[in-house]
Amino acid sequence: MTSARETVLGRVRDALALAPAPATVVPRDYRTGRVLPDPERLALFTDRLLDYRAEVHPCTADRTAQVVADVLRDHGARRIGVPAGLDPRWLDVYDGEVRQDAADIPASRLDSLDAVVTASAAGCAETGTIFLDGSPDQGRRALSLVPDLHLCVVDLSSVEAGVPEAVARLVPERPTTLISGPSATSDIELERVEGVHGPRTLVVVIRTDR
Repeated sequence: MTSARETVLGRVRDALALAPAPATVVPRDYRTGRVLPDPERLALFTDRLLDYRAEVHPCTADRTAQVVADVLRDHGARRIGVPAGLDPRWLDVYDGEVRQDAADIPASRLDSLDAVVTASAAGCAETGTIFLDGSPDQGRRALSLVPDLHLCVVDLSSVEAGVPEAVARLVPERPTTLISGPSATSDIELERVEGVHGPRTLVVVIRTDR
């Protein structure tokens, strides 16, 4: 017996076959090539992140491990998850339990982690957005969404001034996650609720000399 859903989808397919869509030219004349000096880009990126209620820690690359350890300690994170390709030197000072993620680990088990630490693919200063693309040092999407705390390390050199410039850094075939602050939504009375669809807390460590 054919279901109503299959009947409707079949009619849609038939209609599309009988009336193919005309070729459409999509305009691509975006405003591109915008640049900002490092201090201005850092200030704008930080301002946007703070406006989203993220926690921001600028540091030099040689202090990455210490800052990461300090942040995790301050948040009481004793068990963390990391993608397989994360730079192990970033955790040299951390004295808690580190669990390396793998594709065969059920997402439900990630809920036992206090935090996750990842790198990033790119950033946009204008919107305060961080881009993850599933690279080995960023891991699968579930890893960055299930734990309640996400500590993301961002190199200032990967942060662009605007959206088109940031998107140009990405590989279109890779799965992309856009992060603009902690997960948040509003209930029916417009009360902000955090942590519903992802991490309640976002901490961004910005390496200013990389």
